[in-house]
Amino acid sequence: MARLSFSCCLPGSWRISVSLLSLGCISRQRVPLLLLFTSSALLLLGLYQNDFLGPSHRNNRVNKYISIVENMEATDVANPALNYGIVVDCGSSGSRVFVYYWPPHNGNPHTLLDIRQMRDHDRNPVVKKIKPGISTLAHTPNKASDYLQPLLSYAAAHVPKNKHKETPLYVLCTAGMRLLPESQQAAILEDLVTDIPLEFDFLFSSSHAEVISGKQEGVYAWIGINFVLGRFDHAEEGEEAVVEVTTGSQNQQPISRRRTVGIIDMGGASLQIAYEVPSAVTFSSSEEEEAAKSMLAEFNLGCDVEHTEHVYRVYVTTFLGFGGNMARQRYEDNLVNKTLAKSRVTGDQTGMVETTPYLDPCLPLDLSDRVERGGQMLYLRGQGDWAQCQDAVRPFLGQPNGTVSLKGKYQAPINFGNSEFYGFSEFYYCTEDVLRIGGQYDSQKYAKAASNYCATKWTTLKQRLDSKLYSTQADIHRLKYQCFKSAWMYEVLHSGFNFPKDYPNLRTAQLVYDKEVQWTLGAILFKTRFLPLRDLQQETLRQSHSRWLRFSFVYNHYLFFACIFVVVLAIMLYILRLRRIHQREQRQAEVLDLLWVEEGEALIA
Repeated sequence: MARLSFSCCLPGSWRISVSLLSLGCISRQRVPLLLLFTSSALLLLGLYQNDFLGPSHRNNRVNKYISIVENMEATDVANPALNYGIVVDCGSSGSRVFVYYWPPHNGNPHTLLDIRQMRDHDRNPVVKKIKPGISTLAHTPNKASDYLQPLLSYAAAHVPKNKHKETPLYVLCTAGMRLLPESQQAAILEDLVTDIPLEFDFLFSSSHAEVISGKQEGVYAWIGINFVLGRFDHAEEGEEAVVEVTTGSQNQQPISRRRTVGIIDMGGASLQIAYEVPSAVTFSSSEEEEAAKSMLAEFNLGCDVEHTEHVYRVYVTTFLGFGGNMARQRYEDNLVNKTLAKSRVTGDQTGMVETTPYLDPCLPLDLSDRVERGGQMLYLRGQGDWAQCQDAVRPFLGQPNGTVSLKGKYQAPINFGNSEFYGFSEFYYCTEDVLRIGGQYDSQKYAKAASNYCATKWTTLKQRLDSKLYSTQADIHRLKYQCFKSAWMYEVLHSGFNFPKDYPNLRTAQLVYDKEVQWTLGAILFKTRFLPLRDLQQETLRQSHSRWLRFSFVYNHYLFFACIFVVVLAIMLYILRLRRIHQREQRQAEVLDLLWVEEGEALIA
């Protein structure tokens, strides 16, 4: 008789081997049932090994996170999974349109959309600018939509046609529009909201066109830079650059997360600072609390209000007149007024005639200059004394009555022992254009380089410029006012914002990861922060039915082993039952054989 055996390999190297010969005479109807039990055990084990222990599961864990580093390749507009968004920055001197795109959300409710700036087939960023600013239409608001038509047509040509209806469009107006009366602002926005949908199919409503405040613009800039730097990722275990954050939620334990960076931006006319305030703020008076409300912004970048991992409290404020050019203008105005007053009282002609110029410590050595105000001429000659220039510019910080903050404004506390800042625009130009020490800021190194520059004769500085020893952005204007601006920047940083002179975590920069980061990136991140929730809900509905078996048997391995045990036990009980049946049949056969023998003997006898 042929011998047929089968085995089942179980965890722990269990092995069961059954021989059909050892079972005796088993009916053919019972064999398939036994094989069914064994096949079920093997099938369950296969599911467990493939889905729980297999390499594909581990790879999914690794690959589910998408890098936020911007792709420099041309955007694949043929990819139907990509989503698009458009932001129009309507500034004071002109308007620019930016087109962004992002792949589907990665499924982690604690991460943000991976938004990137769109690139055309030549790998250039999809951005277009027109002049003048939209605020010039204050008296002809009905032309506002016509004004933006070239920008929107440009964006429409780059976004796939079948994606237009689901592509959000945001028109955000800044400084120029803020100066207009509210009635004129409303008229321009009304024309945009009424006419744009008639020509373009973008997702656009009245809430998508607005005049944003300086505070909003600062928050958007802060969001954009931190996003590009990857500071909204969850902190890795053991990472040093983390902070403990307390949110406004009741009974909420402090959150440990990656440290964000603050930004300081000094333009020609204004100065702005924005940074996270991780701990709850306490105020010394109700007046201080009221003043702080306009400078503190708390918002949730996460897709679900129930999750507070992405709640941020940011201090942001703008100082008009504190930019490099405006500060110099205020300084010169003061010189003219003091010189005229002194001349009227004492008759001193210093500065009033070219032969006896006023010695200005904030101009390079031996530079001759003149300032005209109201028909009155003031003659200056550079003294090139950086230390005296510091003393001369310090009063323009606007710190009355012994206050230690710029313009006497409230300043949220900064943990200088655990913080990081980036300095843009004038902070970068002052350190790099002629001093060539941009990047990591060292106050002692900077002070020495600035002092040496101021004390260098003007003729020597011009020779160095002609020899192209400075950056390509440096020009005569930069050389002329570098001494003043370097002192102004230093005093703003250390006397105005009270940064310690040994502060190690300030970096001056023009680009982040070799690209300019616009506040519009932060704006679309903020505006689309709830979109991942939609993707997550759709994914949950799609997978809810198909994953129930996997959830029950794969991820709950205790239940899995219990099922295996039941199957094996059933097989063993079935085998025992077959043995008993076989033994009983054998006994019956022996009895019959005995009876046949006895009957045979009787017949023979």
